[in-house]
Amino acid sequence: MKLTLEALQVIDSIDRNGSFAAAAEELHRVPSAVTYSVQQTEQDLDVLLFDRSGHRAKLTAAGQELLREGRHLLRAAADLECRVQQVAKGWESELRIAVDTIVGAERLYPLIDEFYRQNTGTRLRLSTEVLAGSWDALANGRADLAIGASGDTPLGGFSTRPLGTIEFDFIAAPHHPILKESQPLVESTIQRHRAVSVGDTSRNLPPRTTGLLSGQDVFTVPTMVAKVTAHIMGLGVGWLPRQLAAREIEAGRLVRLATAITKPGGELVIAWRPANAGKALKWFVKRLDDANIRNALLAC
Repeated sequence: MKLTLEALQVIDSIDRNGSFAAAAEELHRVPSAVTYSVQQTEQDLDVLLFDRSGHRAKLTAAGQELLREGRHLLRAAADLECRVQQVAKGWESELRIAVDTIVGAERLYPLIDEFYRQNTGTRLRLSTEVLAGSWDALANGRADLAIGASGDTPLGGFSTRPLGTIEFDFIAAPHHPILKESQPLVESTIQRHRAVSVGDTSRNLPPRTTGLLSGQDVFTVPTMVAKVTAHIMGLGVGWLPRQLAAREIEAGRLVRLATAITKPGGELVIAWRPANAGKALKWFVKRLDDANIRNALLAC
């Protein structure tokens, strides 16, 4: 390859400083070395990079294009250098976090903002999972940390800590036909109306369903946000986490209905593989020990 990062650094410095001499001072080189670097690059690429006719070094059209794209390479190289150094200090190059849709990835953003201010160099990758999907993501290496996992912990050497408890209410839109039925709603009555369900995202572990009745028509959606919207549109009825239903009920978009059957509350946990714990994973686990942060993730 004829183009080097060092050559790009020289061209960038000349453009920012306006002269070969100023660039040499910034780069702690003699002016002749800067001049030679540019001439060598021009010779290798067979293009003229600078118009030297004026008092200020000015990039040609070819030089502008080279520097525009070259600055992306310089930033990428600097970022890579930083991440390599951080990995050597125990920080992961990437941390993958699976967030159950019952929590919602956007609720994690304030904590992620706090993490980025640590300047660790670790890249974060969020995924949204449903029901057994969080455990499946951990078990099959798609995630390093799961937030909001529920149900029995599968075998595999996972560590867990409580996140909180979710309570459920039976919900429908104010205009849905089920509101004409007698309350408390019995199972046979609920069964006649379409349910809205969030599809389990597990790929390998047995998928789970909750709150559905045998023989009931089901409209399956990908996320809890989509489920709430489907309820508001009157596309079905069913159980919603109380913290998600509360604001929609207060706004008059949904109604809580009395039922003869109940859906037990669920225990949510934070889970990870301790054998794979780097500094970034340990940072999140420690911060999630804070009751205020856990409450914010599950707040109404």
